[in-house]
Amino acid sequence: MEIDNWYRDNFELHLKGRYITLETIFPLLDMYKKLYDISVPGISELGKDIPLIKIGNGQKVILAWSQMHGNESTTTKAVFDFLKFLNQKKYFQPQINTFLKNHTFYVFPILNPDGANLYTRENDNKIDLNRDARELSQKESKTLRQIFKAVSPNLCLNLHDQRSIFGLSNGLPATVSFLAPAADKERKITASRKLAMEKIVKMNNVLQKYIPGQVGRFDDRFNEACVGDTFQKSNVPTILFEAGHYKQDYEREKTREFIFYALLALFDIIGEEKQADYNEYFNIPENKNIYRDIIIRNSELEGFAEKADVAIQYAEKLKNGKIEFVPVIDEIGNLENYFGHIEKMGNSVEILTDSQQKLAVGKIISQIVNKNG
Repeated sequence: MEIDNWYRDNFELHLKGRYITLETIFPLLDMYKKLYDISVPGISELGKDIPLIKIGNGQKVILAWSQMHGNESTTTKAVFDFLKFLNQKKYFQPQINTFLKNHTFYVFPILNPDGANLYTRENDNKIDLNRDARELSQKESKTLRQIFKAVSPNLCLNLHDQRSIFGLSNGLPATVSFLAPAADKERKITASRKLAMEKIVKMNNVLQKYIPGQVGRFDDRFNEACVGDTFQKSNVPTILFEAGHYKQDYEREKTREFIFYALLALFDIIGEEKQADYNEYFNIPENKNIYRDIIIRNSELEGFAEKADVAIQYAEKLKNGKIEFVPVIDEIGNLENYFGHIEKMGNSVEILTDSQQKLAVGKIISQIVNKNG
């Protein structure tokens, strides 16, 4: 069976949308506790559990964590897709058995449960846990470091989402991006970084089948406050995953599928098993801040002498347990170097704000009206 056919009929239906919290995954954890070793090695600043799942008993130890940023939930969905895949008994059994025999996979499905509940990047103390690697000022950071030291991983996976603003020089959105973080300011190719690059090349090779030209490479400037950089500096190969935008998939239901395929490629369940050439890592194009959710081209605007482009970006707001995408004016001017996930011509639409005042950066859009009916 082709893996995309399996996925279409078998992905984890209990998880959907962008708002994924501990309460969302508790039923799944309760189900999997009979199959996998599930522990709670730490608690959040508000006293919420930080669960850890252990799978397999092999010598290759992998440590992964998702939702270090509470509002970045796509990889959490993909992790549970992966768990469901491992638990099925019909397809890819030789590959699954080899994975379970050779690997011990530890994963924090939600490292930042307070931020997940609030739908914020930071934790309850407004600390970005991915900038707390030196200070270790937060309970969540200490829990990750404690497990890192206890299990001595051979590979770390830092699982994130990236905003819809990122695209590539070919004009396509960066649907999935990777990074082999630097281990020093000179960004030398250390042994651990080289291994991370090789594994990223393997994942990219598989993803090109599904999203050709839509895999990017994240900025590798060294920051010792970042967890990935710190672990890489400790000579542990570390890979940053960034789940990005795919067409009009604002719920990130397609992107989770591509992250799932990347995990399978990483563990040689799909794709080629041969060692990849790390030099090909540098052929993956770098992310660029060149996309906006909507761009209205060539608009006649009050207060502007000449026609201008209007960029609109969605602000994600938590309301009644759901995420609303609120359109906000992001930029006005000549935006010829930007792409829009949706583009319209100004002579065909009228942009209305909540206040009915003239358009300005920061104004919330109430409606985009088609002048032609």
